[in-house]
Amino acid sequence: MEFDPLTSISSVDGRYRDASTELAEYFSEFALIQARISVECRYLIALSETPNLGIRSFTAAEKKILNNLSGISLDDARVVKQIEKEGYNGIPATNHDVKAVEYYIKDRLAGTSLVDVSEWVHFATTSEDTDNVAYALLLRGALEDLDADELTPIIKDWLEDLCKKYAAAPMLARTHGQPASPTTFGKEMKVYAARLRAQVESLMARPILVKFSGATGNWSAHVAAAPDVDWMEFSRKFVESLNGKNQSIKLALNDTTTQIEPHDTYAEMFDNLRRINVILIGLSQDIWRYISDGWIVQKAKAGEVGSSTMPHKVNPIDFENAEGNFGIANALFEHFSRKLPISRLQRDLSDSTVKRTFGLAFGHTTLGCKALLRGANKLNINTDAMQAELEKHPEVVAEAIQTALRRENVEVPYEQLKQMTRGRQVTMEDFSKFIDGLDVSAAVKKRLKEFRPENYIGLAEKIAGH
Repeated sequence: MEFDPLTSISSVDGRYRDASTELAEYFSEFALIQARISVECRYLIALSETPNLGIRSFTAAEKKILNNLSGISLDDARVVKQIEKEGYNGIPATNHDVKAVEYYIKDRLAGTSLVDVSEWVHFATTSEDTDNVAYALLLRGALEDLDADELTPIIKDWLEDLCKKYAAAPMLARTHGQPASPTTFGKEMKVYAARLRAQVESLMARPILVKFSGATGNWSAHVAAAPDVDWMEFSRKFVESLNGKNQSIKLALNDTTTQIEPHDTYAEMFDNLRRINVILIGLSQDIWRYISDGWIVQKAKAGEVGSSTMPHKVNPIDFENAEGNFGIANALFEHFSRKLPISRLQRDLSDSTVKRTFGLAFGHTTLGCKALLRGANKLNINTDAMQAELEKHPEVVAEAIQTALRRENVEVPYEQLKQMTRGRQVTMEDFSKFIDGLDVSAAVKKRLKEFRPENYIGLAEKIAGH
């Protein structure tokens, strides 16, 4: 069957292809081949700059050739795959994806002044050295784009805007689904904004560890070939050279590994992403409930159908879509965190196929974020409905009254208010009569009568605004 978004077995590459196209830059086979070529070429340049190694120095033009070599086309990537699968231009099939990259680079150097150093390509390293650095570069790029394009707009452009605009908008709170002490809509959005900001800051500040130390992590081949070179220091400097000055996420050398980097920082990263998605699931569900209660109203989109049979429906599909996508992403992230730090003895290949699904997890996360923002642009906050709901539940001021009475040394005020309100319909007039019967000063009675559901919000406005 011809490949088309309609024939794709993945919704990320099928139904939602338009919304996830940018992820191909980081998680396609093309992107991985490109990153591997870049790592190999930059490593070759680093070797040429190392004293006492035996490889000659490169001219500026030769370094440019190598730096440009990673700017491959789809046809170039197909050549790499051909080398891997069936051979190319006299090169036998490798059945090894990284070795195919090595042979591709050597083939491209054959017609240049660098032909004499072609055997220095992939010198002393193992495929995992190239691979784990390539993946780290791709993951870093994907995380930085996710932060800039999806997470920051959710936090800054949506939630924090709601915090400021509705900081003082009173709203009935619910604990255990039951009416509880009032809050403000802005403060409830501030909770999500603060949680997300903390997790995103943690995510962007955490380095990604990589290894660059050969077959079993001991630099054995390196030392055998060139014992006078400080290979541990060389690898540290090489890895650090891959960091841009303004990049939040840094790559750092792990100098104590087996053949593979243990991926503990991957697990931390994926757990961090999973926590972000859990917060966003909670946000999606709360917004869904506020829409259901009529406290938030969705704008109808012209031509859009809410139900195939009920014409009046305007369904909160964006928030439901977001919830579903975040859940799928988290199932994958959780598997990554459990699987990747485990490798039998010094190396097994079970992580390779898992890493190739990173794009699915990021894809569903991105789709969830886009759905959330799409839904956010359809919302109107109905403060009148929030106020009306508050007025239906005057019993929520019982907490304020009984707590204030404790300070006045009134006997068992909690129990008195419990008997008066629990399981009963009460009015503000009932509270006024109760207060009139108290043995407290007129000033205290006046203050107690001033408590109303709409003003019993504590420091909610301050919390939302800070």
